[in-house]
Amino acid sequence: MVYSTDFNMADQTSDLHIVETRPLLAPLSLHRDLPLDKSSAELVSKTRHRIQSILKGEDSRLLVIVGPCSVHDMNAAKDYANQLLLLRKRFFEKLEIVMRVYFEKPRTTTGWKGLINDPHLDGSYDMNTGLRRARSLLLHLAHLGLPTATELLDPVVPQYIADLISWTAIGARTTESQTHREMASGLSMPIGYKNGTDGSISIAINAMKAASKPHHFLGINREGNASIISTTGNPDGHLVLRGGSHGTNYDSESVSQVAKELSNSGSIEKVMIDCSHGNSNKDFRKQGDVLREVASQVSNGSPHVMGVMIESHLVEGNQKIPKDLSNLVYGQSITDACIDLHSTEQLLEELAGAVAV
Repeated sequence: MVYSTDFNMADQTSDLHIVETRPLLAPLSLHRDLPLDKSSAELVSKTRHRIQSILKGEDSRLLVIVGPCSVHDMNAAKDYANQLLLLRKRFFEKLEIVMRVYFEKPRTTTGWKGLINDPHLDGSYDMNTGLRRARSLLLHLAHLGLPTATELLDPVVPQYIADLISWTAIGARTTESQTHREMASGLSMPIGYKNGTDGSISIAINAMKAASKPHHFLGINREGNASIISTTGNPDGHLVLRGGSHGTNYDSESVSQVAKELSNSGSIEKVMIDCSHGNSNKDFRKQGDVLREVASQVSNGSPHVMGVMIESHLVEGNQKIPKDLSNLVYGQSITDACIDLHSTEQLLEELAGAVAV
């Protein structure tokens, strides 16, 4: 049988909705330009080990993931980091403070997807620059001595920045995704799995169990070549309670019930409490109420709470991206609203006061 290669455009079957493809720099190229130095590697490695000890109950301190909802301004992020580093040193005996440095933002519908996706905030989607800025900031923070945490969303991104990350979240929208469970199985740091947006716990428990096992999937290597990835599984997963559409789940009764479900599933009976999102009913000011309840549980000897997440920035609240970027308020979130650093310091002091070491 003879097949004709003379296609009518109306019969085209590929790239019908693709308008452009651009070359992506290889991870190895970025690593060569912005290499991981010995002191940074030591900071990341030691922080990961301390977080593992907190998970295992060998370290009685609490893990605190705190920082902007998302990073959009490198200078503001550095200014925030300088002040957070002082708090990290001040409360180190009670709290393992790790800066939240989120470069990717999942969207229910549409919106700005983060520094890596659109670093110039103008719809130019200069992702090579976004990746370079992200790695550059992580290196800067590591040189300061401040460990970092993020949410890894695109499975290609870890090859570019994961060696600098001490803790990672798998978000409520992606915890059920097989792609993200496979990715998590190969990551090198402890991982927090958030409960579903409806508040369901079973999705996150299943994710923890799935990601703890070996997987084989498609990805890229450091040279940027399409590859078959084989993993060992990641044993350092835990649950992050972030509330949901059916209500909050940070109170002591909810935490105790979740601990029973974790025990029944053979999972570690430790939870982190996200003070924002569903637990604050999307009111950033209520993060303080959530943290104080968590501090009370810790003070009363709860064996299940191992940490908290707080959305915090230089300036409280949030703002929309203006057409004229010069009108952006310096140090204020362009995604979820945050508390300011003064409020953050007060809450960390209260939390540290609840920890017995």
